[in-house]
Amino acid sequence: MENFAAIDFETANREPSSVCSVGVVIVREGAIADTFYSLIKPEPEYYSYWNTRVHGLRLCDTAAAPVFPDVWAEVEPIIEGLPLVAHNSPFDRGCLRAVFRTYTMDWPDYEFVDTLRASRRALPELPDHQLHTVAAACGYRMRHHHNALDDAIACAHIAINIL
Repeated sequence: MENFAAIDFETANREPSSVCSVGVVIVREGAIADTFYSLIKPEPEYYSYWNTRVHGLRLCDTAAAPVFPDVWAEVEPIIEGLPLVAHNSPFDRGCLRAVFRTYTMDWPDYEFVDTLRASRRALPELPDHQLHTVAAACGYRMRHHHNALDDAIACAHIAINIL
């Protein structure tokens, strides 16, 4: 795959619709061409202790952030026509579907490719296939694991190397 969009969502709580940040990396001809990051006001708008512990985001970080439809209006044109690549894509696809339902947006049936699954086939010798482990094996050292943009960049590097 030479052209795709790597995507990652972070959520505020257990609800898949509670996306609170998104990172997108556009890859063209096998190289990173563009990136996008935004905080998002989650729906429902509360943070669980466990989610905050993972990514560090709190209600005060997203209180003035745009709602998902406004953020997606910026994302949609840059990902148009590209397959979406995510590490553990069922999670990210589930979040995207849930938030589309929450805001009664028409689902365009995005094509998703899963780098977690691909890494298990391509790199069976790794001790685990967590994002940071696979990214390191592909030559990318993550600086801010669970920051949506850094996670999307790591995913892009994995996809460039193994897909």
